[in-house]
Amino acid sequence: MDQKQMFKPMIEFNQTAFSNAFDVTVLVQDQFEKAAYAALDQTDWLPAEGRKAIETWSEAFKVGRKNFKQQIDNGFEQAEKLFSI
Repeated sequence: MDQKQMFKPMIEFNQTAFSNAFDVTVLVQDQFEKAAYAALDQTDWLPAEGRKAIETWSEAFKVGRKNFKQQIDNGFEQAEKLFSI
């Protein structure tokens, strides 16, 4: 078996494993975010600027998470191109 053909299923397996793990992580983080916002909605002591800071932080985290996923996907694409020559 050609080495390039041997690596393709390995890359696909790792890509699927990463994608599944990432999706579960996103699901857990989004669920925690809903719970945290539900708790924040019940607090009277948190000023509006504090809540705004938390929302800004949450959005920045989501953007970082999206960028991370894109970089990993790009890495898998590069690996597939490398071994498909």
